[in-house]
Amino acid sequence: MTPATIEIAPASPRIGAYVRGIDLTRPLSNAQVADLHQALLDHGVLFFRDQPLDIDSHKRLGRYFGELHIHPNTAGPEGHPEILPIHADANSRMVSGERWHSDVSCEAEPPLGSILYLHTVPPLGGDTLFASAAAAYDALSPRLQAYLDGLTATHSGERSYRRSNALKGIDDRGRVHPQAVHPVVVRHAETGRRTLFVNRGFTVRINDVPDDESTAILEHLYQHLAKPDFQVRFAWAPHSVAFWDNRAVQHQAVWDYYPHVRSGRRVTIRGSTPQ
Repeated sequence: MTPATIEIAPASPRIGAYVRGIDLTRPLSNAQVADLHQALLDHGVLFFRDQPLDIDSHKRLGRYFGELHIHPNTAGPEGHPEILPIHADANSRMVSGERWHSDVSCEAEPPLGSILYLHTVPPLGGDTLFASAAAAYDALSPRLQAYLDGLTATHSGERSYRRSNALKGIDDRGRVHPQAVHPVVVRHAETGRRTLFVNRGFTVRINDVPDDESTAILEHLYQHLAKPDFQVRFAWAPHSVAFWDNRAVQHQAVWDYYPHVRSGRRVTIRGSTPQ
């Protein structure tokens, strides 16, 4: 259905759309929220330009779609635990999201979606790649789909969060990072579409198969998910927003802009247990 309150321009055949005709800095009507929700389900990730969100309007936008998530490893600014700061400059030793991942899949209830706002971007570079994990599943051979059906995988924040904390000089020796088991293939809670739910950032192994088999299958799936066929690339401009469905989309941040500044913040919407 064509949305009544917004203009949609698809960004690629399989994933992504540019949204115009809406001001995210102001309160939205029920019809606008419904149209954005449907567009998210239809396209996986939505892109907006010229949306100078302050912290309060950013959080208000996220809350239209559910309760806001608090990141298990990175604290928000004082008084705003729901905000995840996103910042890189000449002093950074790493940036968030350099590997393909879905956000915080190491939790028992991974997020429904994330809304990233950048106010400062480098003169060139700093793009984000998004991939449709649903389109990637559809492109698998029927025999591989049958093999994966019913398998589970372990997701852990241990490797990713300990590495990032060490590079930032944060002592997390007393911290226990989340771990969860999810199906390798999940059915989207709203669309019913089947989706690959393993990623380089957090998936440790496929359970109930030998280690070498797990490693080989995961590597094949990671390379498959990273094919350009399933992707869209978003070039950021100041005051741009990307809103993605974390249940069906993976993303990767490209760190090709050192030593320039790329800065903003993210809110994340709580999800449910993948089935």
